[in-house]
Amino acid sequence: MALTRFERFLSRLLRAVMWMLFAAFKLFAPQQRHGVSRLPPITNPLLLLSAMQLARKIRRKEVTSVEVVQAYIDRIQEVNPLINAMVKDRFSAALQEAAQVDKLIEEETGGEDVLEDRLPLLGVPITVKEAFALQGMPNSTGLLSRRDLVSGADAPSVALLKRAGAIPLGVTNCSELCMWLESHNHLYGITNNPYDFERIAGGSSGGEGSILGGGASVIGVGSDIGGSIRIPCFFNGIFGHKPSLGIVSNDGQYPPTSGLQMGFLCTGPMCRYAEDLIPMLSIMGGPNANKLSLSDEVDLKKLRFFSVPHNGGSHLVSPVDAQLLHAQKMVVKRLEADLGVKVQELFIPQLKYSFQIWGTMMASPGKDGKPPTSFSELMSKGGKKVWPVWELFKWFLGFSSHTIAAIGLALVELFQSSHPSSFIIQQKESLQQELEKLLGTDGVLLYPSHPQIAPKHHHPVFTPFNFSYTGIFNILGLPVTQCPLGLSMEGLPLGVQIVTGKLQDRLSLATALYLEKAFGGWKEPGKTTAKP
Repeated sequence: MALTRFERFLSRLLRAVMWMLFAAFKLFAPQQRHGVSRLPPITNPLLLLSAMQLARKIRRKEVTSVEVVQAYIDRIQEVNPLINAMVKDRFSAALQEAAQVDKLIEEETGGEDVLEDRLPLLGVPITVKEAFALQGMPNSTGLLSRRDLVSGADAPSVALLKRAGAIPLGVTNCSELCMWLESHNHLYGITNNPYDFERIAGGSSGGEGSILGGGASVIGVGSDIGGSIRIPCFFNGIFGHKPSLGIVSNDGQYPPTSGLQMGFLCTGPMCRYAEDLIPMLSIMGGPNANKLSLSDEVDLKKLRFFSVPHNGGSHLVSPVDAQLLHAQKMVVKRLEADLGVKVQELFIPQLKYSFQIWGTMMASPGKDGKPPTSFSELMSKGGKKVWPVWELFKWFLGFSSHTIAAIGLALVELFQSSHPSSFIIQQKESLQQELEKLLGTDGVLLYPSHPQIAPKHHHPVFTPFNFSYTGIFNILGLPVTQCPLGLSMEGLPLGVQIVTGKLQDRLSLATALYLEKAFGGWKEPGKTTAKP
């Protein structure tokens, strides 16, 4: 759908204003300097195996858990000074747990099948977003006022992975209070993209995305209320899945949801290899995973495929990068050539209002009539009350303990209407009905992960609504798998979202497995050179 003349004018005016603000911002924002241009290449072959392959080798005594855990510790120590992804490790405890695993395997008399059934991730290292409770680890979510908080127990999703035999190596960085698409806070600093240190790793699960993309972890735990799994997975060239609502527990993470937000938040797996998605989701979902029939065979040739190349041209959002449009077209061609299916290209006009829909629903009161906790209230927890305008003034003087993104979000709330627009609610309901009818139980939709390839540090402050490409599916409650599609001309990851109907997660996961084979999946960043 073409933009009107007035919408084109608004779009150009907004971009001009944003670039002027960006020029002013650069005068005040701290500048990063890097003496090294890229990550060192992976030399240990254990780091190039999926979690399932590692678990199998450990069970068969082809390699010890200690060897695998040590290999990942070595890699983290090698790359973390460059990407700042892991913010607190537990290496000593992890090695002790790995030694216990090796002893258990030596003493096991039931055979490999018994171990696989009971402990499918036995001896495999894992990393966890710092927003989740991991016993003995910090759980600050980047707030200076929570810097001394240490978790006394595990979040349910983390506990299930540990119960399956996984060994946590540590926790990874996130954006302040998990509500921004760059992982930056004043407690741990800023996380870099492993493909280009001058670019963002995404957020809020950006530390997890970076450490996985950098080959320093194989599987991880993230959360997603507006794209916080999918955006980091896209920017870092890995796989991730936002499950259907209610499958994986959201308990044990900070900040807590309020209002209607619990209906939009999802906890899910992040990994380098597509074959690890289903086992992780099966474990993290516990008994709820049975609702997804993940073990059922999926015949891709019997599915209906759709492709939506953009959101219709919202003046609030950047146009989709030509390389991303091309990558999505290549997926369409490959699906049609390999599977003999016809991929229907669609334009869905309601997607143009994705940000307005997300913002309206996130700010809506809960069933009890109470409004959600404001962002400035969350920023104040455990510390002094935050006044957004005063905080902005302090930031310009270099005295604020909060990031400009967090302050900006608190400022936006001051001007947010408490009365939701009936037009936007109508657009949401119309979009919900249209997509649920379109996808049914056998439909798969391709949609851009983000309008831009991984931006440079701090640039998202001036394109704050671009996350709506992912955020809309949180509001609609649809499962989405993020899939890498090779690298751009600049050596940065390309990718696409794979969307299916509610509880049809297995369809997008099966499509991701196919696309991994077709396009090569994760690409090691140490072997690529990003152009300036």
